[in-house]
Amino acid sequence: MIVPLRRSAALAATLLFSWTMAAEAQTQTQAPAKPAAAPKPAAAPKPSAAKPAAPAAKPAAQPASAQPSLLGQFGDWDAYTATPGGKKICFAIAKPASSTTNPANRRNDSMTVYMFVSSRPAEKVKDEVSLLVGGYTFKAATDATAQVGNASFPMYTQKDGAWIKNAAEEVRLVEAMRKGADMTVKAMTDKGTETIDRFSLKGLDQALSRVAQECK
Repeated sequence: MIVPLRRSAALAATLLFSWTMAAEAQTQTQAPAKPAAAPKPAAAPKPSAAKPAAPAAKPAAQPASAQPSLLGQFGDWDAYTATPGGKKICFAIAKPASSTTNPANRRNDSMTVYMFVSSRPAEKVKDEVSLLVGGYTFKAATDATAQVGNASFPMYTQKDGAWIKNAAEEVRLVEAMRKGADMTVKAMTDKGTETIDRFSLKGLDQALSRVAQECK
């Protein structure tokens, strides 16, 4: 049974942050090299033994413009816009209609998968297809595969993200997604488990039209 993606604002913001970090790393890396992993934050200094540690300051509230704003719900896809770091982005997002593994029963509740089709006008990026996973990472130096109908498209992986390997084929993939019924993505986890995620493409055409309207 297909379960439409309906998230709280907090979850949408978390996904946006994770996706933005992965997208920035991917953009900063020259092809054909793979995107560099986001740097780990420096460890906080230990408090002095002579004085008690000062109370931790509350983190600054995230600007409203950086919070994802729902543009609409279209079939099994949602469309959002946000302005993280002052740069406007728009994206369609969906979770799998079904997920299996090989060997079987290797997936647990902590393992999540989301498909993004995003546009970033400031970077002249339109309809970039990417995959973001949680609870596991992809096997290093191993490609994933996206299949729509009879057409297959290799995706290179980096940590918890995956992107179309040949950027020249992205337009063809998006066209196939707009017209197709579903898309299947196969990948390998760092534990050697094959994941098979099937995404319904119902509503994607309308979601991308709304994204294009918002991020011209």
